[in-house]
Amino acid sequence: MNIGAVILAGGRSKRMGRDKAWVEIAGEPLIAHSLRTVRDAGITEIYVSGRAGTDYSSLHCPVLLDRETCSGPLAGIDRGLEMAQAQLVFILAVDLPQMTTEFIRSLVGRCDSLTGVIPKVRGQLEPLAAIYTKRCHYLARECLLRGRLAARDFAEACLHEHAVRIFSVPEKYSPCFENWNTPSDVTNPGN
Repeated sequence: MNIGAVILAGGRSKRMGRDKAWVEIAGEPLIAHSLRTVRDAGITEIYVSGRAGTDYSSLHCPVLLDRETCSGPLAGIDRGLEMAQAQLVFILAVDLPQMTTEFIRSLVGRCDSLTGVIPKVRGQLEPLAAIYTKRCHYLARECLLRGRLAARDFAEACLHEHAVRIFSVPEKYSPCFENWNTPSDVTNPGN
């Protein structure tokens, strides 16, 4: 199946106090770790949704900048869905250091060419580690234009249009969704 990916790395990282894309895990920046994980899952069309003024050249990956500033991850999703050539696009927030190739492949296996998949973990949708179809782009645009910037609102709109289905994530995959938002998350992972 033809699938692309967008790594969301353009956030302000206010709670982290520095750009979390460059926080290291096992001697590697989170952004490089995310790219490697996605590539190892067999995805070759990959973009980084990044921050203006940041040098991403070491990643050897096209960088997309948000068209809408201060619009959170939805602006990166919008840009990624617009630019990707693949019919399905895996969206991954850079701050999920325990995401695995096994889980990504599991998500891909639950898609078809017209329908993506959104994980549901412990009753909550996880729209920032999900696969959307290109047709979801107009929904992202619509949410941005209406000021509905929450990624979960976008995910709900995609569900309403039957562009995605829900995957209730087994407990064994729940660590994939532990994110790093603050310095204590990095120094005390899993707490």
